[in-house]
Amino acid sequence: MTQQFDYDLVIIGAGVGGHGAALHAVECGLKTAIVESHDMGGTCVNRGCIPSKALLAASGRVRELRDAHHLKSLGIQLQQVSFEREGIAEHASNLVAKLRGDLTNSLTRLKVDILKGWGKVAGAQKVSIIGDSGEKTVTARDIIVASGSVPWVPPGVQVDGKTVFTSDDAIKLNWLPAWVAIIGSGYIGLEFSDVYTALGSEVTIVEAMDRLMPTFDPDIAKIAQRVLIEPRDIETRVGLIAKKVTPGSPVVIELADPTTKETVEVIEVDACLVATGRIPATKNLGLETVGAEPDRRGFIPVNDRLQVTYQGESIPHLWAIGDATGKMMLAHAASAQGIAAVESICGRDRTVNYRAIPAAAFTHPEVSFVGLTEPQAKELGDAEGFKISAVRSYFKGNSKALAEGETDGIAKIIYREDTGEVLGAHIIGLHAADLIHEASNAIAQGATVKTLSHFVHTHPTLSEVLDEAYKRAAVTVKA
Repeated sequence: MTQQFDYDLVIIGAGVGGHGAALHAVECGLKTAIVESHDMGGTCVNRGCIPSKALLAASGRVRELRDAHHLKSLGIQLQQVSFEREGIAEHASNLVAKLRGDLTNSLTRLKVDILKGWGKVAGAQKVSIIGDSGEKTVTARDIIVASGSVPWVPPGVQVDGKTVFTSDDAIKLNWLPAWVAIIGSGYIGLEFSDVYTALGSEVTIVEAMDRLMPTFDPDIAKIAQRVLIEPRDIETRVGLIAKKVTPGSPVVIELADPTTKETVEVIEVDACLVATGRIPATKNLGLETVGAEPDRRGFIPVNDRLQVTYQGESIPHLWAIGDATGKMMLAHAASAQGIAAVESICGRDRTVNYRAIPAAAFTHPEVSFVGLTEPQAKELGDAEGFKISAVRSYFKGNSKALAEGETDGIAKIIYREDTGEVLGAHIIGLHAADLIHEASNAIAQGATVKTLSHFVHTHPTLSEVLDEAYKRAAVTVKA
């Protein structure tokens, strides 16, 4: 460390990205501090990935145990199944407390200084921390901004945290509405529709785009609607926006045409979850003190090395990672960015291959994907002069899925016809979130379906769904 600085590295934000960056920085021999104004662990640990997965695990078990037809097919019969809402909520909160403690302890054990308070850039290589005991300034050779994101609430939607709320409040599971509207059919909306219907609520999903799950591959979205929506107590309003949402008993929702903004329907429900995505938490970070500023959407511009930029020029010794950059708003993407930024700080330039980062919705069954959707791949092929193909394999033909009695689902592989390089993979089915990593590693390595078709998979396992897809693709490749 250069003696003129208090630290080699100061990280603003102790979410998954900031935590990962701090751990890697210590491994690289950097004296490191991390600044956090709220709970250690950020959104993922406290209000996102972790508590929502705890709710999904518990509610999913309730759904499974109440599925008498499925259990009977396995030769199992159960009497009445009941649950305690408070117990499920406590399971989630206990898990959050444990992981938050583990995260804090891991930093303390490695001698990372935890500075409590609001952190902001205070000039070149300076960070000010405003806490309960006042304000102090520390110096650092390099600064990483990992400020994360917050739920986005559209205009016209009033949130009271009780009857109209975002995922930040939904994960507390303070009550179970008899009828809940969910605005948005992305990851958050799908997962909470899974939780609520498993625990007995009726759900209405409102989606502004012309189809449900608009960011998912069309084939996967179609099957998801058949498996995750139609058999459950879910009705949908597609191609409509929630122009106005008024809290109360009941909650009043005015649905309007997205183009004309004219109201076409009014519904009254017991509660409304606003799951319309997230926006970067980049206000009051002091970026202007070093000649930088967020873009018009609020994201911090960065280059491939994750250096903060302004009008295309990098700002020395200032870096940004995670949701604040808008590159890929996923916790594990933020962690990958944190490691890459630290590597670059240490003179070992490293970039992140976003096409190889997988994502998942932890519904029952799960949905996962990595790389390009089929329309995106076709667009790329048209631009670069190659043709693409796609193959599908089915869980209903997989021995392990048959043994589990869980045969709904497909795996879809998208690849170049000329070289066989894998461009994307999409899975809906049992343990899809685990299966996708084989495909993400293949994309990271630039592997071809011919190479992958010769890999050996344990029999009988769900992984053979991908094995079958590779083999089907390999025989069509021209190279």
